This record gives sequence, structure tokens and C-alpha cells, in this order.
Amino acid sequence: MNDFQKNKFTIIKNAISTELAEFIYNYFILKRKVAHTLYTSNFLETNSSIFGKWNDKQVLNTYSHYSDIAMETLLVKLHPKMEEQTGLKLFMNYSYARLYLNNDELKKHKDRFACEISTTLRLGGDPWTIYLQTKENEAQGVNLNIGDMLVYKGNELEHWREPFEGEQCGQVFLHYTDVNTKDAEKNKFDTRPHLGLPHEFTSD
Repeated sequence: MNDFQKNKFTIIKNAISTELAEFIYNYFILKRKVAHTLYTSNFLETNSSIFGKWNDKQVLNTYSHYSDIAMETLLVKLHPKMEEQTGLKLFMNYSYARLYLNNDELKKHKDRFACEISTTLRLGGDPWTIYLQTKENEAQGVNLNIGDMLVYKGNELEHWREPFEGEQCGQVFLHYTDVNTKDAEKNKFDTRPHLGLPHEFTSD
């Protein structure tokens, strides 16, 4: 039994290189700037999510993006490593990235079905502790270096972050399901025809 199977979470050090993480972080910062210009100039309608959004209900007024192409590519790149670390055969579901700002807070929650096996990967910016409610009902704080990734059972372990004291933090969440979980195949790619498509292509 590996650490993930025993504890329902594990940490993968250097899941991607620092150089790659910082490249993606800077890419995402620039994308936020481009998105702001596209929306405020009415080049794109504000109800479009194709360049990300600021109306994430979980963390208000924070720039986030469902299924950014670069993040979806990370979902694929890390798929073999995820299967190795969890000891499971996994379906790839979707990616979600956020740029957190000072005083942002992530309330205690569990994730939906498509996030059965979840990750948070630190791309850049200031460090920010994530907490897990372990199976022993204890709060376990986890601090990640740039390029490190926490893997956890997202729909079993409650997780949260206290108000952010830094200036900015970039994280990407990569979501998978165990192929042997009931209805997992029907939810592959988060019910989209394939990876890379926006949320409007899901059956939700």
C-alpha cells in the first residue's frame, strides 16, 4: 500500500521543473491581462468564458480558467506520473487554474465527482498553505515549492486555505477519476467530447 492509498493524499516533489512552472505562471499572468482587455473593450462578450473569468463562485473576483489549453496539456503530461503515484488507472477529466490575490480565501469544501483524484500544483508567486481534513479528522497543512504537486481524494477529504497573506499565487488543479469507479467512464473529460473544450461543452 503506497502513501496515497494509506493516507488519501501524497505530495509529488518536482512534479514539473521550476522553469516550466514559472513559464506557465507568467503565461497565465499575461493571459489575465489579455482577457481583461478583450472583455473591457467589448471584443469578447463578458459572459464568454473562453479567456477565463472573474466570477468564480468559490473565490470571488479572482481570475480563473476552466480548461486552458496549456493546463489541459499538463493534465496529459502528468497522467502517467499520477497513475504511478496513486497505483490506479485513471481517466483524465479537466484542469482549472487560478491566480489568487491578497486576502483571498478558499472555504472548507469537498469536490464534485469529476475531482475524485485531485491535484493542486504550485506554478509561482507567494507560498500559500493548503489544509486537508485527514481521515484521522486532523487538519494537515501542506506547503508546496514551485513545481510541487499535492495529490488528494478531492471528494473525500475536506480541504481549504486560510486568508492569503501574500500578494499573488498561481495554482493549477488537475482532476482525474479511478477507471474502476462507477460512472467514471461516462464522466471522462468532464463529459466533454475531448480535452481542451470550455465548460459549455459539458453535459452539466
